[in-house]
Amino acid sequence: VCLFVGPPITALDIRVGRITKVWTHEEADKLYCEEIDVGEDEPRLIASGLRPYLSEEDLDGRMVLVLCNLKARKLAGFPSHGMVLCASNEDHTEVKLVSVPVDAKIGERVSVPGFNFEGEEAKPFAENKIGKKKVFEKIAPFLKTSEYGVPEFCGRPLLTSAGVCTSPINNGSVS
Repeated sequence: VCLFVGPPITALDIRVGRITKVWTHEEADKLYCEEIDVGEDEPRLIASGLRPYLSEEDLDGRMVLVLCNLKARKLAGFPSHGMVLCASNEDHTEVKLVSVPVDAKIGERVSVPGFNFEGEEAKPFAENKIGKKKVFEKIAPFLKTSEYGVPEFCGRPLLTSAGVCTSPINNGSVS
C-alpha cells in the first residue's frame, strides 16, 4: 500500500535519453559533464556526481532516464539542465544507472501504470514550480527499486513504450 499524498507523479518530466558525450569536470572531482540527447533540438548539458561510482565508459553511449523539468543551474560552474536517474543501495556506497529497454525511443516520456499521463492535467509541471514546490523532493522517497531491481513509484514500474526499466540494485532508492 502506498501512502503517498503529494504532487502527482505526472508532475515529473522523466524522459529517455542517450549520453552522446561525457567528460570529467576539470574542477570538481565527483562530477562528470554529459551531453544527453533527450529528443530536443540540442543535447542537454547535465552534470552528474557519478565519478566515485562509474567510469566514463559506463556512461558513454548509454541510454538513461533524465528528469528534464529541473531548472538549469550551475554545478561547479557547469550549466546543468536536468538529472540522470540512478539507483543506489541503502548506504549509498553503490550507485548504478537505471537501465532503459534497448528499443525505447529517445525523448519518450516515462510513465507509471495506473496514472494517466495523457491530456492537459498530466502535463509536467513548469521548471520553476518543480523547484519552488520541492516536487522531486516530495516524490523521491517513493521512488524505489523492487526486490528484483525494477525502479518503481509506489510499487508500480517506470515504463517506456518498450517495457519496464531495470537496475542492478535491489531494494534501493532512485534519484
